[in-house]
Amino acid sequence: MAVVSLSSSSPILSPLLFTNPAASSSSSSHSNLPLFAATNRPRPPSIVFSYKSRSDLSSEDKKILLERYGLDPHDLLFEPPPPPKSKRTKEVQKRGRGKEVQPPEEPKPPRTTHKLLQVLGGKARRKKLLSPKGMDVRPMMVVVKGAAFDILQAACGCPASLRPGRWLDLYSGTGSVGIEAISRGCSEVHFVEMDPWVVSDVLRPNLECTGFLNVSVIHTVRVENFLERAEQFVGKGGSFDYISVTPPYTEVDYGMLMGQISKSPLIGEDTFVVVEYPSRTNMLDSCGCLVKITERRFGRTHLVIYGPTWAQKNRK
Repeated sequence: MAVVSLSSSSPILSPLLFTNPAASSSSSSHSNLPLFAATNRPRPPSIVFSYKSRSDLSSEDKKILLERYGLDPHDLLFEPPPPPKSKRTKEVQKRGRGKEVQPPEEPKPPRTTHKLLQVLGGKARRKKLLSPKGMDVRPMMVVVKGAAFDILQAACGCPASLRPGRWLDLYSGTGSVGIEAISRGCSEVHFVEMDPWVVSDVLRPNLECTGFLNVSVIHTVRVENFLERAEQFVGKGGSFDYISVTPPYTEVDYGMLMGQISKSPLIGEDTFVVVEYPSRTNMLDSCGCLVKITERRFGRTHLVIYGPTWAQKNRK
């Protein structure tokens, strides 16, 4: 239905009036009387509307005027009620006063594991190891891990196993590299992993199932912090015999990382350092007092091993 607006500047409702020109010359008593057009048929009233609403008329006055000219006030003055506010609209206005409210974030799916890794050699050979599903942790490939230990054993002069010593596994993740080291002859391994879930649900169960938990030390800390406070974490027991570096490729600066390792007291004159790195990464020919023993490529993955000069001669 149409809603009528009544103007304050023009006549509200008025019939069209005609003035008789001849009557203006007659007596003054009849000069101001309006005359209807000369016709025998009754002329319906014309109604004039304005676009402006009239604020000085009450609803009752508008109703009386409309009834005077034979119009239904209900049809013209009726205004439909506003639509009811929904619960969400009320909640938005109550919380943010018209501000947009962000929907709550969907909970992340729980992290799960599977057994795709295994120990390649030594006492725990063919033991299955847990690893996270997805790309949360990227373990060293089997072919890369096998080649790294074969090179180390040959460089140490013990092709069948590693010479006894302590191993430091940086960015350990599943613990696959450190567990392989214990299985092949290392006496103690320190694991450095910053993710508490990986430590509790992957690394520690792998050490328990292989029986190596009693010769392992787990450091739940960032590698950078571990290297800065190395003596605080491992004590003054001297340098490590082996150090493995298998970081997430896109999250580290290899130049800064290797510079920090080369200056660390964790490296000694007889230390071996195994580094896995991606293509298009420039690695130096030395790491502190250590020299490059070998460098291998496996697709987009590269492997470099630093060690003492005597090991380089054994390798040749």
